[in-house]
Amino acid sequence: MSKEQIHPALGIFAPGLFRGRTALVTGGGRGIGRAMALAFARLGANVVIAGRTPEPLEQTSRDIVALGGECLAVPTNIREIDQVERLVARSLERFAAIDFLVNNAGGQFPARPFDISDRGWRAVVDLNLHGTWNMLSRVGRHMTERKFGAIVNIVHIYSFDRGAPAFAHSGAARAGVVNLTRSLAYYWARHGVTINALAPGTVSTRGLREEEFSRAEVSDYEAFAVRDIPAHRLADPEEIAAAAIFLCSPAGRYVNGTVLVVDGALSLNNWTPMWDPETL
Repeated sequence: MSKEQIHPALGIFAPGLFRGRTALVTGGGRGIGRAMALAFARLGANVVIAGRTPEPLEQTSRDIVALGGECLAVPTNIREIDQVERLVARSLERFAAIDFLVNNAGGQFPARPFDISDRGWRAVVDLNLHGTWNMLSRVGRHMTERKFGAIVNIVHIYSFDRGAPAFAHSGAARAGVVNLTRSLAYYWARHGVTINALAPGTVSTRGLREEEFSRAEVSDYEAFAVRDIPAHRLADPEEIAAAAIFLCSPAGRYVNGTVLVVDGALSLNNWTPMWDPETL
């Protein structure tokens, strides 16, 4: 991606906005995590990207370097505390500080509640809730000691009071992340650290189509999903990245302990069923 190909949602930010700062993005190799990593790099930040699969990290790292940025790619399973501690140590060794943390690593699979195995339930909760805590507890201490930092926890619109019919496991875990976000803001705000949650709606990524839409029992499910989004389109990954950039920017320094929903008004409309809800 050349420097000229900047999405309009990201073009409003001042060049060099994050020069001299360092951003750590988990799940930074693909999808919205990749878009966020590239956005930070375009705005002058050093970038650390982490994820379980090395190949996407390596490609994103090459793209950041091609933009003239500095990037450290560290394969990491955030469920493993020793790997999280190694990630933080390598980040600080390379760049001396972590100014921004985007907890984007996570995942789920659509399933009816009785189709979720005990192992599947634990894996999703461990990744989305426990993994996020592993990152927060390590990076948060660093930030509060420095008296500066901004954290964005990526959740989704199924984290709230309408429930998560296709994602009972992930909805429960990410609702926990929302509550944790607010709890930590109470303590960390007085130490110069903001922590907010960002809840995207339906975002146009390969992962969405391969790992979620493909499991629907409705033919041409994407067309039905777009119909139920009042904006009548999927979000671009860069639009979600722009929201995260705002929360980390000087404009977001008094935004703390809240949730920013970026969903094209989907949460005001129907959840598009992936299968017949009468079938358990």
